[in-house]
Amino acid sequence: MDKGRFSLLLLEPGEIYFEDFSAYLIPADTTTKTYEIKKQTGRLKMCSKSLVFDPRDLNKPIIKIPLRDCTILEQFKGTAKFLNSNNNVLSVSCKQHIEMLEGNVIAPYKFCGDARFLFLLNYGNIKDCLPRICQLQRASTLPAADQADMIAAIVHSRQARVAFDPLWFDLYEQPVMETQADKITPLVVNPGRILLSTARLFFQPYNNIETEPVLKIKLSSITRIVKRRFLLRHTGLEIYSDENNSVPYIYLAFRTKNDRDNLYGNLLKQSELKLSEIQKDLMILQWQNGYVSNYDYLLYLNSLADRSINDLTQYPVFPWVISDYTSKVLDLNDPKSYRDLSKPVGALNEIRLQRLLERYEEMSSPKFIYGSHYSTPAFVLFYLVRLYPHYVLCLQNGRFDHPDRMFNSIADVYKNCLSNMSDFKELIPEFYNTEQDGEFLVNSMGINFGFRHNGTKVGDVELPPWTESPKDFVKILRNALESDIVSEKLHMWIDLIFGCKQLGEEAKKANNLFYYLSYEGGIDLEAIGDLNKRHAIEVQIMEFGQIPKQIFQVPHPQRKKGLQLMLEPSQIAPKNINEEVLDPWRNVTSLKLDMLFSTHKDTVSSLIITNNNTKVISVGYDSKLKVFSLTQSRQIRSANIGDMPLSSCIQLPTMNILVIGSFDNNIVLYDLEFGKVTQSVIAHEDAVTCLAWGKKCNLLASGSSDCTVRIWKSFANSDVIKPVQCLKSQLDHNSHVTCLCFSPDNDYLATGTGDGEIYIWDVTSSSLHKKFNLHKGAIKAISFSPEGQKLVSCGSDKIFQVIDISTGMALCSKTLSSVLLCLKWQEFLLLLGSEDGILYIWDIVEVKLLHQTKAHEGAIRIIDMASDKSFLATGGEDHQIKIWRPT
Repeated sequence: MDKGRFSLLLLEPGEIYFEDFSAYLIPADTTTKTYEIKKQTGRLKMCSKSLVFDPRDLNKPIIKIPLRDCTILEQFKGTAKFLNSNNNVLSVSCKQHIEMLEGNVIAPYKFCGDARFLFLLNYGNIKDCLPRICQLQRASTLPAADQADMIAAIVHSRQARVAFDPLWFDLYEQPVMETQADKITPLVVNPGRILLSTARLFFQPYNNIETEPVLKIKLSSITRIVKRRFLLRHTGLEIYSDENNSVPYIYLAFRTKNDRDNLYGNLLKQSELKLSEIQKDLMILQWQNGYVSNYDYLLYLNSLADRSINDLTQYPVFPWVISDYTSKVLDLNDPKSYRDLSKPVGALNEIRLQRLLERYEEMSSPKFIYGSHYSTPAFVLFYLVRLYPHYVLCLQNGRFDHPDRMFNSIADVYKNCLSNMSDFKELIPEFYNTEQDGEFLVNSMGINFGFRHNGTKVGDVELPPWTESPKDFVKILRNALESDIVSEKLHMWIDLIFGCKQLGEEAKKANNLFYYLSYEGGIDLEAIGDLNKRHAIEVQIMEFGQIPKQIFQVPHPQRKKGLQLMLEPSQIAPKNINEEVLDPWRNVTSLKLDMLFSTHKDTVSSLIITNNNTKVISVGYDSKLKVFSLTQSRQIRSANIGDMPLSSCIQLPTMNILVIGSFDNNIVLYDLEFGKVTQSVIAHEDAVTCLAWGKKCNLLASGSSDCTVRIWKSFANSDVIKPVQCLKSQLDHNSHVTCLCFSPDNDYLATGTGDGEIYIWDVTSSSLHKKFNLHKGAIKAISFSPEGQKLVSCGSDKIFQVIDISTGMALCSKTLSSVLLCLKWQEFLLLLGSEDGILYIWDIVEVKLLHQTKAHEGAIRIIDMASDKSFLATGGEDHQIKIWRPT
């Protein structure tokens, strides 16, 4: 069936298209002689607020007749010979009708006066369709809310009579559930029926506007399912499928949150569904490490915050980053070329901000600084008018904006955003999308937008002097977005839009307050009984713009400097190719067991690889100290250290002294050169559980089951521990201390406890710097990152986490199959050992699992890696020590 030029965008936003009829349009002055000449073949569309005739002749205009302007709607009573014998003709008289797309050219609509139309229905029955049209016409005379309520009742009645045809199923396909939902595209809401089967998701629209009578998505092709907020209500669901599917994505809005959640829950239960979800915390760390570009990260944050290209009320928002649009040359290395990302657009001009704040102080509650938002449907289409003129005509009742108010010049728009008391808009992704070459800046369709006051015809957007073309302009903006200058400050803008400065007291301090209807929770629509008031508020929500869903409650971490180069689309920060070739751990596919030592009689609790990578030293629950030569592949020393299990062992860097922690509360000094215990002292009131040495500060830290950490000073110089003289400080905890480590610069000491708490202590002052509660069980191991800005921990809850120390934000959180007992972070590698004997090797810069292997029959209790990364050593509950090399 030929659908012609008709589109839902020709209707009012939110208007519903029900059905259509094959028909002839017969002008009122038609006679028997002129009938064949004047009649127009086409389709008559019955919609909730209008009748639309779509002629087959593309040169003829589409005619829309608003039902509210109809004065006569009846069966034609004339007796003209050219009419069919049963007089199956609809007569329509109206005060106004609208002509659109005449000559098949996109142009402002023509609003015409009184007219009369006759529609001869070829197959439809006038006695069936006329009552339905008259019912809709009566609804059009009601107040907006009552009209919407009556149309909703009509829609519900029509939809209840439509059943899903089971013939769409394959042979073994079974239905799971059925519900109703609207398919959402920009400015368009199309109702339909959703059916979930064991193999596919179906959307059956209640009209024939879609390309197919039923849209089908294979569950096996679905890659992402995202719950969305639609009109500040949690009723949306966006579904993405792979490129081989005829429906790459679909955005659905449900009647209630329960309807949405019911479908979502049932989708996740289907065995055919194999999602490839990106975890938020992994994405943050990838971005911070430079393996995700600023552009891709902002797209991801927008998606996470319910911003979608399918919803103009929540279109993705991007920042202005360049502030110079007038110079002939733009220096991307000059900070003066950039906008201050720590401030919202409304606060960039101090003079304007003071005037806004003065108004704010005089305002009654609810107060706001900015009455206009940084992203609304009108602002989005302001930028995209050349690319999507039909959207603008839909939103603006068939008209383009005044030529002087259109998007004519980049420099003028930025200037207006800095000075106008009601213009605070940010940008959209298209300004940075180099794959589209800036096509939204070009009037490629040749649309007649009119002439400006100076006689200039509105054409392409005027670009800054420092660029040659739209393609070049977008590329320069993208390079600016990926620059170190922007990367250094982008986290501040993220705080304003998606994070901790988005609302509340922090937003007030940052001068980032908008009209209350822009915020989720600003008003409870369900509690408003007055339908007219509720409808008016819904319209306001759409027009004012919506604050993105808040996705960060703590300050966003800063990105590392010097990671991003000038990027082409979809590129990420390049790796050092030589490093990748030379470092076998980059592409490790398996581990070779190089040596195995099994002389311990109980669990190996701690081991270290010596500084020259030639020996492995271990202690265990059998009270034994063992030394193994890797060059000779054999044990070269065994010593009995007391009668109690040994928990930990470290080697002092400048001498052959081992420091050993014991369950008998003692710290033991062992001289490797002479093979004897030189000192043993009671260091705690309970078992010593862990030790760490601060090389730069010459301090020893010991943790204990007595809930304390003690820091010892300069004892190594005399080879003697004297608690009174050597004890520098004691750090108290709420439960037993399980692990500890110094930061690379020795400024901080991190400690983990049995109740899941992590403490960061200032080493100089012995004061608590920060405290985190990140795990639901005991912390088993902890380590600073090589540069000291992050902290990794793992625990009995099977989770390992990487946090940014300055903000406390989780940059990476991953749940594995069993309890994690030990870890080692060296350069880009993170090694993890688990209770079930699995060794995990992660690239913690790219944040991906490189390899995992069953390394021990029991739990892995300790991991260490050679300083040159040539091998690693593991010790376990199976009493064995193993040496592994990458292959």
